[in-house]
Amino acid sequence: MATEDNVDLMRRWFQEVWNERRTGIVKDLLSPDVSAVGQGEHDSMVKNPEDFLEFAERLHAAFSDIQVTVQDAFGVDDRVALRWTMTATHTGDQLGIAASGKKVSVNGMTMVRFSNGKIVQGWDNWDQLNLMKTIGAVEVPKARLIQERKAS
Repeated sequence: MATEDNVDLMRRWFQEVWNERRTGIVKDLLSPDVSAVGQGEHDSMVKNPEDFLEFAERLHAAFSDIQVTVQDAFGVDDRVALRWTMTATHTGDQLGIAASGKKVSVNGMTMVRFSNGKIVQGWDNWDQLNLMKTIGAVEVPKARLIQERKAS
């Protein structure tokens, strides 16, 4: 497939899987032996379409109105990279945390590698800490990365 076709498939992926909750595209696009990291907990790995579907179902059950906006998408050869923002409301306890009713906004990036029209590798990096902080699952101490200068 052409690189631009792969970019279009990934835009379709985010629209159907996340915004429309139509997960049929998952089995169409993921290789049966896909290798993907960054979707869930730190050490978790997606090893097949069923693993990804389980992750998606849990997230959809915890956040009733997920909407993902793809900010940027581009490809080179067999790889596609996207920058995205997810907004949602925490309405379910499927993450092991009581529903807070809070609205969240989370930024993330996804990179995938295609082979023979299927995603064979995937890497996600998204602000899970901000999500957990917003819904009240963790408390994060304030850190000062830049020292304020005192007026002299």
